[in-house]
Amino acid sequence: MFIDSHCHLEYEGLVEDQNGVLDRARAAGIRGFLNISTRRSEWERVVGTAARHPDVWASVGIHPHEADQHADLGEAALLEATRHPKVIGIGETGLDYYYDKSDREVQQALFRTHITVARETGLPLIIHTRDAEDDTFRILEDETGKGAFPALIHCFTASADFGRKVLDLGLSISISGIVTFKNAKDLQDVVPTIPEDRILVETDSPFLAPVPHRGKRCEPAYTADTAKFVADLRGVSIEQIGETTTRNFFNLFKKAAA
Repeated sequence: MFIDSHCHLEYEGLVEDQNGVLDRARAAGIRGFLNISTRRSEWERVVGTAARHPDVWASVGIHPHEADQHADLGEAALLEATRHPKVIGIGETGLDYYYDKSDREVQQALFRTHITVARETGLPLIIHTRDAEDDTFRILEDETGKGAFPALIHCFTASADFGRKVLDLGLSISISGIVTFKNAKDLQDVVPTIPEDRILVETDSPFLAPVPHRGKRCEPAYTADTAKFVADLRGVSIEQIGETTTRNFFNLFKKAAA
């Protein structure tokens, strides 16, 4: 039994057959889904899907690609959205310097806004970081100094050094299907070093389908394939990694457990 801790059920490729996507995942042993938002216009749909399905939860946030279009988003809007009982996380948010689709200073300011709301609500921050390790860590370290907040690096592909530093800050790490790729040796080396109580799994579907589904549209059902690969890397059974990552999900996303 697994939890897909990060999927985009409203995105093209999944939304057209959303019920079928969820049914196939359940048949594969996926017991829960965190439906992630990336822009404010998605919030209502993401929350609506969660409201229709007992095993689906929602996040509210702004992806760094969308930061320029949400530069004036204040804490109040995020706080209001978190009041829905199925909203259990803040994000995804963070920094992306690979595509640089939004001004870096705007990305950083909006990232801090999300952190403030995570600290105030106690809901975990779901962090995207790409080619921005130094600034991501600098902001996380600075904000942690102002008061603790729960947080997760989603779709972890960063360096081992960055991984150690965010783990030292108390963050968790989620592993996607990228870990199964032939060119992901560095990530494969990191996975066994993640503390047992700090590792989760995800699909980031409809993107990043794991082996043996590469080239296909990714679905939450493929969480099981990524989990099996992670189990092999860590030298444990698939049952154990399922129990571990599911427990970690509910320990981090406490509102889902409630």
